[in-house]
Amino acid sequence: MPRRGAPPEVNAGSMADIAFLLLIFFLVTTTIETDAGLDRMLPPIEPPTEEPPVIKQKNIFTVNINRNGQLLVEEEITDIKQLREKAIAFLDNGGAPSGSPEFCSYCKGKRNAESSDNPDKAIISLKNDRETKYSTYITVQNELVGAYNDLRNREAQRLYGRDFTGIEADYLDPETSSSLKDDLKEKVRRIQELFPQKLSEAEADTSN
Repeated sequence: MPRRGAPPEVNAGSMADIAFLLLIFFLVTTTIETDAGLDRMLPPIEPPTEEPPVIKQKNIFTVNINRNGQLLVEEEITDIKQLREKAIAFLDNGGAPSGSPEFCSYCKGKRNAESSDNPDKAIISLKNDRETKYSTYITVQNELVGAYNDLRNREAQRLYGRDFTGIEADYLDPETSSSLKDDLKEKVRRIQELFPQKLSEAEADTSN
């Protein structure tokens, strides 16, 4: 029997149930953000059995980022706003002579003999300083990938009447039917072959 004048006791028997229900509520309703990485294909673990092909210097588009975030593109100081335009001009140059096996019939560039022969030969080489800001690095990556996407969208519009990004999104959509995926897969493969993404990252500069 409770003592006369003692404060009333609080029944805490259901507190555990309430806490459990609140925990479930927050787990169900909370949105957890996930970081999106860069889509890159790593080289195979096995050492190459064949000699690497000889790459002409004119088929390499060099982009260097220093510790201050400044760009040196093809030995010229370049504003990042001009990077995509210069990359497109390089990839779409089509400098191989007409009639040669390397001639690019769909290229619309200046066909400068001193620049890239065709999109399949063109390689973008990116090198950054170890003190380069990550935000600058990502911005440069986005501009270079954007150059490929712009050219792929152009060819997809020419061949299929829609952007490549839309075709690829439908192909990767898990709700797309299998029969449609087969058709989209062939379209994605064809556009990627016209402008293959060859983005090479050299070892970061560790010199002081």
